[in-house]
Amino acid sequence: MLLAGFFFAIMNVCVKFVSHLPTLEVVLFRSIFSFVVTYYYLRKNNIPPLGNNIPVLTMRGIAGCLGLIGSFYTLQHIPLASAVTINYLSPFFTAILGIFIVKQKIRPIQFLYFAMSIAGVFMLKGFDFRISTLDVCMGLSAALFAGLAYNMIARSKGSEHPLVVIFYFPLLTIPVVGIYSFFDWKTPEGMDWLYLLLIGICTQLAQYHMTLSYQSANLAKVASLNYLGVIYALGFGYIFFQETFNSMSLLAILVILLGVFLNLFDQKIFRKKSPDN
Repeated sequence: MLLAGFFFAIMNVCVKFVSHLPTLEVVLFRSIFSFVVTYYYLRKNNIPPLGNNIPVLTMRGIAGCLGLIGSFYTLQHIPLASAVTINYLSPFFTAILGIFIVKQKIRPIQFLYFAMSIAGVFMLKGFDFRISTLDVCMGLSAALFAGLAYNMIARSKGSEHPLVVIFYFPLLTIPVVGIYSFFDWKTPEGMDWLYLLLIGICTQLAQYHMTLSYQSANLAKVASLNYLGVIYALGFGYIFFQETFNSMSLLAILVILLGVFLNLFDQKIFRKKSPDN
Protein backbone atom coordinates (compact mmCIF):
# COMPACT_ATOMS: atom_id res chain seq x y z
CA MET A 1 0.00 0.00 0.00
CA LEU A 2 2.95 2.34 0.62
CA LEU A 3 4.22 1.71 -2.90
CA ALA A 4 0.70 2.21 -4.28
CA GLY A 5 0.46 5.55 -2.46
CA PHE A 6 3.70 6.82 -4.02
CA PHE A 7 2.69 5.89 -7.56
CA PHE A 8 -0.76 7.42 -7.04
CA ALA A 9 0.91 10.66 -5.92
CA ILE A 10 2.91 10.90 -9.15
CA MET A 11 -0.25 10.13 -11.11
CA ASN A 12 -2.11 12.94 -9.31
CA VAL A 13 0.54 15.46 -10.35
CA CYS A 14 0.31 14.36 -13.99
CA VAL A 15 -3.50 14.62 -13.95
CA LYS A 16 -3.15 18.16 -12.63
CA PHE A 17 -0.75 19.01 -15.45
CA VAL A 18 -3.43 18.13 -18.04
CA SER A 19 -6.25 20.10 -16.39
CA HIS A 20 -6.93 21.77 -19.75
CA LEU A 21 -8.08 18.45 -21.22
CA PRO A 22 -11.62 17.09 -20.61
CA THR A 23 -11.76 14.84 -17.54
CA LEU A 24 -13.32 11.88 -19.32
CA GLU A 25 -10.72 12.09 -22.08
CA VAL A 26 -7.95 11.76 -19.49
CA VAL A 27 -9.81 8.81 -17.97
CA LEU A 28 -10.04 7.27 -21.45
CA PHE A 29 -6.28 7.45 -22.06
CA ARG A 30 -5.60 6.01 -18.63
CA SER A 31 -8.07 3.16 -19.28
CA ILE A 32 -6.69 2.29 -22.72
CA PHE A 33 -3.19 1.98 -21.29
CA SER A 34 -4.44 -0.21 -18.47
CA PHE A 35 -6.44 -2.40 -20.86
CA VAL A 36 -3.49 -3.06 -23.19
CA VAL A 37 -0.95 -3.77 -20.45
CA THR A 38 -3.25 -5.89 -18.31
CA TYR A 39 -4.56 -7.95 -21.23
CA TYR A 40 -1.00 -8.58 -22.40
CA TYR A 41 0.04 -10.03 -19.05
CA LEU A 42 -3.17 -12.02 -18.74
CA ARG A 43 -2.55 -13.69 -22.08
CA LYS A 44 1.16 -14.14 -21.37
CA ASN A 45 0.40 -16.01 -18.16
CA ASN A 46 -2.59 -17.92 -19.61
CA ILE A 47 -4.99 -16.37 -17.09
CA PRO A 48 -8.67 -16.32 -18.17
CA PRO A 49 -9.43 -12.56 -18.44
CA LEU A 50 -13.10 -12.78 -17.43
CA GLY A 51 -12.43 -14.49 -14.09
CA ASN A 52 -14.83 -16.59 -12.04
CA ASN A 53 -17.21 -14.22 -10.23
CA ILE A 54 -18.43 -11.97 -13.05
CA PRO A 55 -21.13 -10.08 -11.05
CA VAL A 56 -18.63 -9.02 -8.36
CA LEU A 57 -16.00 -8.10 -10.94
CA THR A 58 -18.55 -6.13 -12.97
CA MET A 59 -19.56 -4.15 -9.90
CA ARG A 60 -15.88 -3.50 -9.19
CA GLY A 61 -15.43 -2.18 -12.73
CA ILE A 62 -18.47 0.12 -12.65
CA ALA A 63 -17.65 1.49 -9.21
CA GLY A 64 -14.03 1.99 -10.20
CA CYS A 65 -15.07 3.88 -13.33
CA LEU A 66 -17.36 6.29 -11.46
CA GLY A 67 -14.84 6.73 -8.68
CA LEU A 68 -12.00 7.58 -11.07
CA ILE A 69 -14.10 10.11 -12.99
CA GLY A 70 -14.95 11.94 -9.77
CA SER A 71 -11.35 11.73 -8.55
CA PHE A 72 -9.84 13.11 -11.78
CA TYR A 73 -12.45 15.88 -11.85
CA THR A 74 -11.49 17.14 -8.40
CA LEU A 75 -7.77 16.84 -9.17
CA GLN A 76 -8.23 19.02 -12.24
CA HIS A 77 -10.44 21.68 -10.65
CA ILE A 78 -9.21 22.35 -7.09
CA PRO A 79 -5.82 22.52 -5.30
CA LEU A 80 -3.96 19.22 -5.31
CA ALA A 81 -3.84 18.70 -1.53
CA SER A 82 -7.55 19.54 -1.15
CA ALA A 83 -8.53 17.13 -3.94
CA VAL A 84 -6.45 14.30 -2.51
CA THR A 85 -7.75 14.92 1.01
CA ILE A 86 -11.39 14.78 -0.09
CA ASN A 87 -10.87 11.81 -2.40
CA TYR A 88 -9.09 9.94 0.37
CA LEU A 89 -12.22 9.72 2.45
CA SER A 90 -12.60 6.39 0.66
CA PRO A 91 -11.17 4.35 3.59
CA PHE A 92 -14.14 5.40 5.72
CA PHE A 93 -16.62 4.45 3.02
CA THR A 94 -14.63 1.23 2.55
CA ALA A 95 -14.98 0.36 6.23
CA ILE A 96 -18.67 1.30 6.45
CA LEU A 97 -19.67 -0.53 3.26
CA GLY A 98 -17.52 -3.42 4.42
CA ILE A 99 -20.03 -4.04 7.23
CA PHE A 100 -22.60 -5.17 4.68
CA ILE A 101 -20.45 -6.48 1.83
CA VAL A 102 -17.63 -8.45 3.46
CA LYS A 103 -19.02 -8.59 7.03
CA GLN A 104 -16.15 -6.45 8.29
CA LYS A 105 -16.48 -5.47 11.95
CA ILE A 106 -16.50 -1.77 12.82
CA ARG A 107 -16.76 -0.17 16.24
CA PRO A 108 -19.42 2.53 16.90
CA ILE A 109 -16.76 5.12 17.80
CA GLN A 110 -15.41 4.86 14.25
CA PHE A 111 -18.55 6.63 13.05
CA LEU A 112 -17.51 9.57 15.24
CA TYR A 113 -14.14 9.65 13.49
CA PHE A 114 -15.93 9.51 10.15
CA ALA A 115 -18.17 12.45 11.16
CA MET A 116 -15.07 14.38 12.22
CA SER A 117 -13.44 13.91 8.82
CA ILE A 118 -16.64 14.85 6.96
CA ALA A 119 -16.88 18.00 9.09
CA GLY A 120 -13.29 18.74 8.08
CA VAL A 121 -14.27 18.50 4.41
CA PHE A 122 -17.00 21.12 4.83
CA MET A 123 -14.61 23.31 6.84
CA LEU A 124 -12.17 23.08 3.96
CA LYS A 125 -14.87 24.08 1.50
CA GLY A 126 -15.87 27.03 3.68
CA PHE A 127 -12.35 28.35 4.17
CA ASP A 128 -11.05 27.83 0.62
CA PHE A 129 -12.89 29.89 -2.01
CA ARG A 130 -11.30 27.78 -4.76
CA ILE A 131 -13.56 24.83 -3.82
CA SER A 132 -17.20 24.85 -4.94
CA THR A 133 -20.14 22.76 -3.72
CA LEU A 134 -19.95 20.74 -6.96
CA ASP A 135 -16.28 20.02 -6.28
CA VAL A 136 -17.13 18.69 -2.80
CA CYS A 137 -19.97 16.53 -4.15
CA MET A 138 -17.75 15.10 -6.88
CA GLY A 139 -15.00 14.36 -4.36
CA LEU A 140 -17.35 12.66 -1.90
CA SER A 141 -19.00 10.59 -4.63
CA ALA A 142 -15.55 9.55 -5.88
CA ALA A 143 -14.66 8.40 -2.36
CA LEU A 144 -17.95 6.51 -2.03
CA PHE A 145 -17.55 4.63 -5.31
CA ALA A 146 -13.89 3.93 -4.52
CA GLY A 147 -14.98 2.43 -1.21
CA LEU A 148 -17.44 0.20 -3.07
CA ALA A 149 -14.75 -0.84 -5.55
CA TYR A 150 -12.34 -1.76 -2.73
CA ASN A 151 -14.98 -3.95 -1.12
CA MET A 152 -15.52 -5.74 -4.41
CA ILE A 153 -11.77 -6.34 -4.52
CA ALA A 154 -11.97 -7.82 -1.03
CA ARG A 155 -14.91 -10.01 -2.11
CA SER A 156 -12.68 -11.44 -4.85
CA LYS A 157 -10.01 -12.46 -2.35
CA GLY A 158 -8.79 -15.99 -2.99
CA SER A 159 -10.89 -16.50 -6.11
CA GLU A 160 -9.53 -13.96 -8.61
CA HIS A 161 -6.04 -13.09 -9.82
CA PRO A 162 -5.15 -9.41 -9.14
CA LEU A 163 -4.72 -8.80 -12.88
CA VAL A 164 -8.26 -10.02 -13.55
CA VAL A 165 -9.63 -7.63 -10.92
CA ILE A 166 -7.69 -4.76 -12.51
CA PHE A 167 -8.77 -5.77 -16.04
CA TYR A 168 -12.46 -5.23 -15.34
CA PHE A 169 -11.89 -1.53 -14.72
CA PRO A 170 -10.78 -0.59 -18.27
CA LEU A 171 -13.03 -3.25 -19.79
CA LEU A 172 -16.11 -1.40 -18.53
CA THR A 173 -14.71 2.13 -18.48
CA ILE A 174 -13.55 2.45 -22.09
CA PRO A 175 -17.04 2.09 -23.66
CA VAL A 176 -18.56 4.63 -21.24
CA VAL A 177 -15.95 7.40 -21.46
CA GLY A 178 -15.10 6.60 -25.08
CA ILE A 179 -18.56 7.51 -26.36
CA TYR A 180 -18.59 10.78 -24.42
CA SER A 181 -15.03 11.70 -25.48
CA PHE A 182 -15.95 11.19 -29.13
CA PHE A 183 -18.33 14.18 -28.89
CA ASP A 184 -16.06 16.29 -26.63
CA TRP A 185 -12.57 15.61 -27.99
CA LYS A 186 -9.55 17.86 -27.51
CA THR A 187 -6.30 16.65 -29.06
CA PRO A 188 -3.38 16.57 -26.59
CA GLU A 189 -0.31 18.58 -27.56
CA GLY A 190 3.41 18.43 -26.73
CA MET A 191 4.08 17.39 -23.12
CA ASP A 192 0.45 16.31 -22.72
CA TRP A 193 1.34 12.97 -24.29
CA LEU A 194 4.12 12.35 -21.75
CA TYR A 195 1.84 13.20 -18.84
CA LEU A 196 -0.89 10.91 -20.18
CA LEU A 197 1.65 8.09 -20.57
CA LEU A 198 2.91 8.60 -17.00
CA ILE A 199 -0.69 8.57 -15.74
CA GLY A 200 -1.11 5.16 -17.32
CA ILE A 201 2.20 3.74 -16.06
CA CYS A 202 1.90 5.05 -12.50
CA THR A 203 -1.74 4.06 -12.17
CA GLN A 204 -1.04 0.54 -13.41
CA LEU A 205 1.75 0.07 -10.86
CA ALA A 206 -0.36 1.63 -8.09
CA GLN A 207 -3.44 -0.46 -8.90
CA TYR A 208 -1.45 -3.70 -8.88
CA HIS A 209 0.13 -3.06 -5.47
CA MET A 210 -3.16 -1.76 -4.05
CA THR A 211 -5.05 -4.85 -5.23
CA LEU A 212 -2.48 -7.16 -3.62
CA SER A 213 -2.82 -5.18 -0.40
CA TYR A 214 -6.63 -5.32 -0.25
CA GLN A 215 -6.68 -9.02 -1.05
CA SER A 216 -4.28 -9.96 1.75
CA ALA A 217 -4.90 -7.62 4.71
CA ASN A 218 -7.59 -6.03 6.89
CA LEU A 219 -9.55 -3.45 4.89
CA ALA A 220 -9.59 -0.67 7.48
CA LYS A 221 -5.88 -1.04 8.20
CA VAL A 222 -4.48 -0.83 4.69
CA ALA A 223 -7.08 1.71 3.49
CA SER A 224 -5.96 4.22 6.10
CA LEU A 225 -2.43 4.19 4.68
CA ASN A 226 -3.85 5.97 1.64
CA TYR A 227 -3.77 9.17 3.63
CA LEU A 228 -0.01 9.46 3.38
CA GLY A 229 -0.81 10.78 -0.10
CA VAL A 230 -1.96 14.04 1.48
CA ILE A 231 1.62 14.74 2.56
CA TYR A 232 2.83 14.11 -0.98
CA ALA A 233 0.08 16.36 -2.34
CA LEU A 234 0.96 19.30 -0.08
CA GLY A 235 4.58 19.13 -1.18
CA PHE A 236 3.98 18.51 -4.88
CA GLY A 237 1.20 21.12 -5.02
CA TYR A 238 3.55 23.77 -3.67
CA ILE A 239 6.54 22.74 -5.81
CA PHE A 240 4.79 22.24 -9.16
CA PHE A 241 1.71 24.48 -8.95
CA GLN A 242 2.65 27.10 -6.31
CA GLU A 243 -0.44 26.16 -4.30
CA THR A 244 -0.61 27.62 -0.81
CA PHE A 245 -3.20 27.39 1.96
CA ASN A 246 -4.32 29.76 4.70
CA SER A 247 -4.13 28.62 8.31
CA MET A 248 -7.85 27.72 8.49
CA SER A 249 -7.67 25.55 5.37
CA LEU A 250 -4.68 23.72 6.83
CA LEU A 251 -6.64 23.29 10.06
CA ALA A 252 -9.49 21.72 8.08
CA ILE A 253 -7.08 19.29 6.43
CA LEU A 254 -5.67 18.50 9.88
CA VAL A 255 -9.18 17.75 11.20
CA ILE A 256 -9.76 15.31 8.34
CA LEU A 257 -6.45 13.59 8.96
CA LEU A 258 -7.05 13.49 12.71
CA GLY A 259 -10.25 11.53 12.15
CA VAL A 260 -8.34 9.12 9.93
CA PHE A 261 -5.47 8.53 12.34
CA LEU A 262 -7.81 8.09 15.29
CA ASN A 263 -9.64 5.48 13.27
CA LEU A 264 -6.38 3.70 12.44
CA PHE A 265 -5.24 3.78 16.10
CA ASP A 266 -8.62 2.49 17.29
CA GLN A 267 -8.44 -0.39 14.80
CA LYS A 268 -5.02 -1.42 16.10
CA ILE A 269 -6.21 -1.43 19.71
CA PHE A 270 -9.38 -3.36 18.82
CA ARG A 271 -7.45 -6.05 16.94
CA LYS A 272 -5.04 -6.52 19.84
CA LYS A 273 -7.92 -7.02 22.28
CA SER A 274 -10.03 -9.19 19.99
CA PRO A 275 -10.03 -12.89 20.98
CA ASP A 276 -10.18 -13.82 17.29
CA ASN A 277 -6.67 -12.47 16.63
